[in-house]
Amino acid sequence: MFDLSGKVALITGSTKGIGKSIAEEMARAGAKVVISSRKADAVDAVTKELTDAGREALGVPCNIGVKAELQNLVDQTLAKWGRIDILVCNAAINPHFGSITKVSDDVFDKMMGSNIRSIFWLSNMVLPQMAERKDGAMVIISSIAALRGSNVNGLYGVTKAADAGLGRALAVEWGPHNIRVNSIAPGLIKTDFARALWEDDERRKRREGMTPLRRLGDAKDIGGVAVFLASDAARFMTGQLLVADGGVSIGW
Repeated sequence: MFDLSGKVALITGSTKGIGKSIAEEMARAGAKVVISSRKADAVDAVTKELTDAGREALGVPCNIGVKAELQNLVDQTLAKWGRIDILVCNAAINPHFGSITKVSDDVFDKMMGSNIRSIFWLSNMVLPQMAERKDGAMVIISSIAALRGSNVNGLYGVTKAADAGLGRALAVEWGPHNIRVNSIAPGLIKTDFARALWEDDERRKRREGMTPLRRLGDAKDIGGVAVFLASDAARFMTGQLLVADGGVSIGW
């Protein structure tokens, strides 16, 4: 039920961290994967890693904040493989670390555009061709920040809560076409994206002590969850937000 053989998976922000892990695990499960991020050299490097390992991969650089680049990403995928079976919206930005009261209008607009609007755009570009086949899965990478307040990542949490809400709306709208849309809320994962949090010894030790599993997450911990949601193992799940945080959100 976890086999993705013959499926085409498009994953944004897939040259490092959680996105790369998702691409690697989906490729290992048999999917043809599309690697994408803003930096062309990083896209080429990860694509080569996968193809050298015998996987099928296509690399397409893309800035998720630019609609024309997202459309090019979709168009190149369809030109190469003729379909997109799995859409994973992972890429996001978080240029502000600190009080939400200090966020400038420009940063606010950029975060809303990249973290929310890009998913809205991609869903409109990709889901209609899934509907034609009456089959497809979309996975949105939200965050535990969508469920808990923060005095350093407040606006990021707002965007991630909106992502989960968008996922529920899409699940209701596209469900009759046999398209499933689910979200994942990772806890603190040791990636470059969250480096400011886990490299702070005091903050890291405090988080580890609050976490029932007594460790922070690795990118691979999320890759497997994404494979599950994209596979037939989750064929009766849609509109859900799965929390993968080592248990920190359920402890005292």
